[in-house]
Formats: sequence, structure tokens, C-alpha cells
Amino acid sequence: MAITPQDLPPADVLGHYLGPFRMEGAWQFKSTNPKVFGYSALIARPGGRLLAFSDAGAVLSFTPPGAEAKKPIARWLWPSPEGEGGKAGQDVESATRDPRTGRYWLGVEGANEIVRLSPRLGETGRIAPKAMAGWGYNTGAEAMTRLPDGRFVAIREVTPSWSESRMHDGVLFSGDPIEHPNARKFSFDGPDNFSVVDMAMLPDGRALILMRRLLWPMPLRFAGRIVIVDTAKIRPGTVLRSATLASLASILPVDNFEAIAAVPRADGRITVWVMSDDNKMRVLQRTLLWKLSVDPAKLPWPE
Repeated sequence: MAITPQDLPPADVLGHYLGPFRMEGAWQFKSTNPKVFGYSALIARPGGRLLAFSDAGAVLSFTPPGAEAKKPIARWLWPSPEGEGGKAGQDVESATRDPRTGRYWLGVEGANEIVRLSPRLGETGRIAPKAMAGWGYNTGAEAMTRLPDGRFVAIREVTPSWSESRMHDGVLFSGDPIEHPNARKFSFDGPDNFSVVDMAMLPDGRALILMRRLLWPMPLRFAGRIVIVDTAKIRPGTVLRSATLASLASILPVDNFEAIAAVPRADGRITVWVMSDDNKMRVLQRTLLWKLSVDPAKLPWPE
């Protein structure tokens, strides 16, 4: 796997678009391995490795640039790329992890299911929650996270109708969705005409939500937003408000960003990794990885 640094705009331009975030690097990943493409969810593992999950049911374990180099590992999560249920049963678009048990949960969009994995990434449970049944074939749970108190949150990629540009359906589980499948609904208020594509918890209970918008279909051009929410304000039947932090504009090295992870570090800042989905179109799109950092004290608390 070749990892190539990307040219960056001047610091003042980066500051204008990225707000409180500091850009610490951007890279393109290239590989001829048929398992390396289409990343839609990102998890930081203890020890510095990252796990990137693809919408074809594969996972890539790798050491990010700047850390001690170790061999990347790519493999299918299920026995084959055309396993039981086909793509609909393995279209992973979101992921979260319990740091105590090491277990993972994946949001599988095509089937509107949540899948639980063991620490060794073996499937241990699968559920299709009734509250997510109407989320569509390609418009489902693109963002999911485990809250510090053990509850789970999932947010739908798109708004319920073309006439609604901001409000996304969300569901709140009282615990592990496999064991507590009866979720309660809320709404997430995001920027106009942007899709929800991933979310990452911060240590203080706030969460970063990555948003994405297709600007032009050919050649493919994308824009993005990073917004912040206070997960303590999630209540069934209410609206979760957000505040916009950063604009992922075309003057930056951008592509179809769909994955985000946040990692606390010793200096008090938080490293934020953002990764793109190339849709297996290696000529037209790129697999990019950004490394950002931010001082959590400079982030707002949304109302």
C-alpha cells in the first residue's frame, strides 16, 4: 500500500475553512489489493492502529502516517464479498466500539441492520430494529456511536423527504442494540442540504458529526462539514441541535469523506482522523486520510 502526502494550502487558508481544527497532514492511499477500497467508518484502536470498515464488508487495519510503521492488514469480515444477504447484508456505513469489552457494532445500511462483532471481529449478533425499518435501501444508519453511559445512537444519512433540508431521523437505544432493540426516536438538526455520514465521541460527551454533500456528479465533486453536538441533550421526541465547526471545501484536498474518528492525546488536544470512500472508482476518486487536531476547550457547547 502506497501512502502519498498531499499538498496543502497556506496556513491562513486552512484556518479559514477548518476553524478550530489544525491540519497536521493529508495523505492518499493507493493499493492493488481488491479488499482496499470504499471506507465509510473509522475506529481508533488502543496502541494507535486504525480500523477502516468498507461498504463491501472488508476491514483495513493500519498504522497511520507518523506512527511506528507496521504492516497493514486487509480482510473480508464475512466469508466472501458475496456472503449471505449479498451487499445489502454487509454494506457497513458506521461503526462504534466498547472500550471495556472490545466489542464492535456496525451499521449495515442496505439491510438497515446493526451487527455486533467480537474483539476479534467475528459476528456475534445481528438485529433489524423496527425504528430503522423505513430508512431506505441506500439512505440508512451512516452515523452510530456508543455513548459513555452505554446507550447507543444512530442517525439516518438523509432527511425524510425532499422538502426537508435539515432534520434527520435519529434513534436512541437504552443499551446494546442486539439486546435492547426497541429504540426511541429523536431528530438531528444539521446544516442545510448535507447528508450525515459518520460521528465520533469526544471524552466530554460531545460528539463530532461528519456531513457530506455531492456538488457535481461528473466529474465527482464533494463538499463537507464537521459539526458538533452535545449528546447529553439527546431526548426521545426532541431535536438535537448542532454547531458547524469546519467546512471541507474544494480548495482543500477533499473527496467523498465518510469516516471520522477522535483520539485524545497526552498534550490535551484531540487527534481527529477523517477518511474518504473512493466507491471503488480509483481513477475518478481517491482514498484520502486527514489528520486534524483540536483543543476541546475551544469547541462550543451547542444549545
